[in-house]
Amino acid sequence: MSNHTSYGIGTNLIHAGVEPDPSTGAIMTPIFQTSTYVQDAPDEHKGFDYSRAGNPTRQALENALAGIEHGQYGLAFGSGVAATDAVIRLLNPGDEVIAANDMYGGTYRLFEKLFVKFGIRFHYVDMKDPENIRKAINSNTKLIWTETPTNPLMNITDIAAIAAISKAANVLLCVDNTFASPYLQNPLDLGADIVMHSATKYLGGHSDVILGALIVNDKQLRDDLFFIQKSAGAVPGPQDCFLVLRGIKTLHVRMDRHCENGAKVAHFLRNHPKVAKVYWAGFEDHPGHEVAKKQMRNFGGMISFELKDDSPENVKRMLMSTKLIALAESLGGVESLINHPATMTHASIPREERIKNGLSDGLIRLSTGIEDVEDIINDLNQAIG
Repeated sequence: MSNHTSYGIGTNLIHAGVEPDPSTGAIMTPIFQTSTYVQDAPDEHKGFDYSRAGNPTRQALENALAGIEHGQYGLAFGSGVAATDAVIRLLNPGDEVIAANDMYGGTYRLFEKLFVKFGIRFHYVDMKDPENIRKAINSNTKLIWTETPTNPLMNITDIAAIAAISKAANVLLCVDNTFASPYLQNPLDLGADIVMHSATKYLGGHSDVILGALIVNDKQLRDDLFFIQKSAGAVPGPQDCFLVLRGIKTLHVRMDRHCENGAKVAHFLRNHPKVAKVYWAGFEDHPGHEVAKKQMRNFGGMISFELKDDSPENVKRMLMSTKLIALAESLGGVESLINHPATMTHASIPREERIKNGLSDGLIRLSTGIEDVEDIINDLNQAIG
């Protein structure tokens, strides 16, 4: 359990949930590379009995996660989709979920390919207008799943407005906060029940770890999710927890640069004669700009764009022509990454569904890194040609 303090956000990111190691005074949480713990007598132990149920390194991370998201309880999982999986396991056959029609392809795949066959129904709606959610709620609805900004179209959903709808209907609201990170947005403060992160991304920040997180305020909800975690076993190892703990300490300085570079790159792309469209919530004419300004501290480093010549050949040529920017899955690392959602991160979504929701075959997604921004822009410029 964690209490977030009255410190500033940067101070909180560095110190949340972390205490010097009581046995040695080590300022950094040690990596407790152990599977089990010696007990003084049957069921008499020092708070840990088996590392699937709990590990001191993981506990420090879970306390930090709670602190940085202004929640009471954090849970760390083996991956972002493992955390998502635990949330859906709260449900029973016959229950229904309202999910965003624009979201991470791996979430869609988990819902449609694994959970539908267990009798859970998913309704995908355009969440840019919260009224669409209200209309979709029925007596079987148990969960609303959203993300904002969305992956990859950078749509913005009004968390406070959706939270008001979910509370009135007595439905859980889970927000995937991966793209914004806790530095830019805190959904629990806006009324969400659960915050999910792929900590692989901005929280880890260095493209060297796979880890997922859930943060909640409700003790019963925490206990239910912990029971699922302990029973199903999708837990991270202590080394991975250590790496995310370390990443969190520099989140604020990294995100400031991601945002600064992202803004410059977005404007460069928008002004480029060969670019047709740029998706980034920082533009004043972005349909979600006002909501983003209200619920986020800045607009982030994630950008999607389309070329005027969006033929498969030209898009592929551009993606293979960058020298500094790496063509790779994932996002949120210190290095700039470029991605083709239709064949990479969102390939699991049927093409007609993708197209209907605005995700074209030519869309390119860019995770703006923290390099010198001139180098990023020059690389994009030469690759676009």
